[in-house]
Amino acid sequence: MSLNGKKILIGISGSIAAYKIPVLVRLLVKEGAEVRVVMTDAAKDFVSELTLSTLSKAPVLSKLFDEGAWSNHVMLGRWADLFLLAPLSCNTLSKMAAGACDNLLLATYLSATCPVAVAPAMDEDMWHHPATRANLERLRAYGVQVLPVGHGELASGLIGEGRMAEPEALVAWAARFLEKRGELAGKKALVTAGPTYEALDPVRFIGNHSSGKMGYALAGELARRGAEVHLVSGPVSLPAEPGVHLVKAPTARMMYEACMELADYDIAVMAAAVADYTPVDVSAQKIKKGDGELTLTLRKTDDILAALGARKKNGQLLVGFALETENEAEHARQKLARKGADLLVLNSLNDAGAGFAVDTNKVTLFYRDGHSRDLPLRPKTEVARDIVDAITELF
Repeated sequence: MSLNGKKILIGISGSIAAYKIPVLVRLLVKEGAEVRVVMTDAAKDFVSELTLSTLSKAPVLSKLFDEGAWSNHVMLGRWADLFLLAPLSCNTLSKMAAGACDNLLLATYLSATCPVAVAPAMDEDMWHHPATRANLERLRAYGVQVLPVGHGELASGLIGEGRMAEPEALVAWAARFLEKRGELAGKKALVTAGPTYEALDPVRFIGNHSSGKMGYALAGELARRGAEVHLVSGPVSLPAEPGVHLVKAPTARMMYEACMELADYDIAVMAAAVADYTPVDVSAQKIKKGDGELTLTLRKTDDILAALGARKKNGQLLVGFALETENEAEHARQKLARKGADLLVLNSLNDAGAGFAVDTNKVTLFYRDGHSRDLPLRPKTEVARDIVDAITELF
């Protein structure tokens, strides 16, 4: 892995971990990267502009209204192959999540067209606070790569989570990340996500608890690796990442029709929780509550995964999802064979932290040759990277 010729923009916020950034800049330059630095005023309390400019061989920018800086905040985000904010303080994190723009670093972030990654650094209690978790999840939804923190001695003297990743680890991550960029260029990907809502009347529907987070994370990861991504989404309120073509399909029938129109894919990932049954009759008026029982007649919906499997051509890769509550592995293998998929991703509701309406997932990958691979519990954005790694290997 090499960073030779890569353009790395470093953003430094006010954290004690900023003292490590001269080492990071030196290592990046040693690996052949061209480095630029932008920093907040608070960061200057921890690291010298002179040190950073000497090591990067370029001026350090910090003032939004200094001569040249106003246009540079746009140009830097277009110049860079990667914008790495390290360290990311709790304060700057909250501003990024809210879309604030009161300094040069934030203005550069909001105008950046390159990939953005953050390396948080804060005390353990701040790291575990619900507001911090919510802000990080919002950044992930925007497509920002959130790098894991380390465990060890903190500035407060406590021992725990919250340490910024070490410079050597950041350099290795950047090399791996940029190496994967573009590896799926020229490929067309179809992804489904979210639930479907099957109407009973103008007010009520049959649905499920799917949040769509897994499918949206997969669509974003495929797009970051260069694929042309078409995301067919059920009724969720998540934002699609830049570059992802979003198609709204709230019902099983609409999702089926959208997928059939996009059946010329190279990669299809069926992550949506599509209803298996839909009402035969839909009332034009709200159904009134009566004295007796209400009986619904349901019919099967069209099976999108099976339909794509039946018409799959050479060179197409089809990935299915299964959510099981019993005999998980057996049912997953049967579904993989029955639906004509190349890879099946199994969720089990018996695994804590996996399934619907949570930000983490724990899955098992089942392959057509009979072998399987367990992935650990981790954020859905990281699970998406693992799944796309598996897809790339199969290609």
